[in-house]
Amino acid sequence: MKLHEYQSKILFTMYGIPIPNGRIANSAKEVRQISDELGGKVVIKAQVLVGGRGKVGGVRIAKSSDEAEEFANQILSMEIKGLPVRKVLVDEAVSISQEFYLSIANDRNTQKPVLMASSSGGVEVEDVALKTPERIIKRTIDPLLGLRDYQLRDVAINIDLDRMYWQEFGEIINGVWKVYVECDATLVEINPLVITADKRLLALDAKIILDDNALFRHPSLAELRDKDAESGPEIKGRAFGVTFIKMEGNIGCLVNGAGLAMATMDIIKTLGGDAANFLDIGGGATAEKVAASLRLILEDQNVKAILINVFGGITRCDEVAKGLMTAYNEVKPEIPIIVRLVGTNDEEGLRLLRGSSLIPAETLVEAATIAVQKAYGG
Repeated sequence: MKLHEYQSKILFTMYGIPIPNGRIANSAKEVRQISDELGGKVVIKAQVLVGGRGKVGGVRIAKSSDEAEEFANQILSMEIKGLPVRKVLVDEAVSISQEFYLSIANDRNTQKPVLMASSSGGVEVEDVALKTPERIIKRTIDPLLGLRDYQLRDVAINIDLDRMYWQEFGEIINGVWKVYVECDATLVEINPLVITADKRLLALDAKIILDDNALFRHPSLAELRDKDAESGPEIKGRAFGVTFIKMEGNIGCLVNGAGLAMATMDIIKTLGGDAANFLDIGGGATAEKVAASLRLILEDQNVKAILINVFGGITRCDEVAKGLMTAYNEVKPEIPIIVRLVGTNDEEGLRLLRGSSLIPAETLVEAATIAVQKAYGG
């Protein structure tokens, strides 16, 4: 789950990470008031959960309150990559002496957190990694030991940070580490971290991504979710207790288990098709959850066939079959549905499906082959 910049900065202040003076605004009138309070020269930033805001006019520097109000009217009427701008962050404009990049993220290769820093701040770190990878300093953090003081000094030296800022820089990194650990984040990023002309270290931008699987521990953070950034089916799926992600293909997938769901999508792709969604009903799925999941898939008009792949461990195949029949009889879909049931109570599940229009398959490859053929008119 991604947080908006202003939400991330609120968290930063709670952990002692310095940010510019600023406030969130919902209207151009509010922007003008905030601009007056901050002395007129401000930065106005669209709050949408996509990158590249500045390239399309979503970030503007105003030299006066009149200009701030004018820019706010323009930004609040925008859509950026399909997302409406409902709020803007109004920050004091600062004179920048030096820019850095700083983040802590999950490193899947080492299966540990990694601290990353660079003297090339203020630009897209992906470009730096591609063109000048030597400018990105990476230090793996042992999750049992945590961030060590020598690592902070090592990073400060390697990004050519003046020694007078080392202590404050270390406090900022420790703050980032605490946010990462205590909020169950997968990414905490400052880009840029700047030294201002009046010799302050400030986090000018903030990005936090939280682990969805840990949100049950953080109900106050879960409430910050921006539903504009998600499709309707994804929101409905969460309400039903399933993980649903819409994609661009035309073969709907209903699977139990994230790994099996990914393997199902891979096989569809290998056989020449494209999945319309990722849908994990989880373990122990009830008939009601299966029926709700099938209805979610059928809301997508692009879906030409549905592949149901269930390996019954905790999940009982007969419960899945009951849910399928319930949804099938309610919706009466006109597209083919291919079903592979293996595992707990699979014989009973298949017995329940006999006589219906559902197409049984013994193996995943067989099921995916039929689904691709049906979706593409074979």
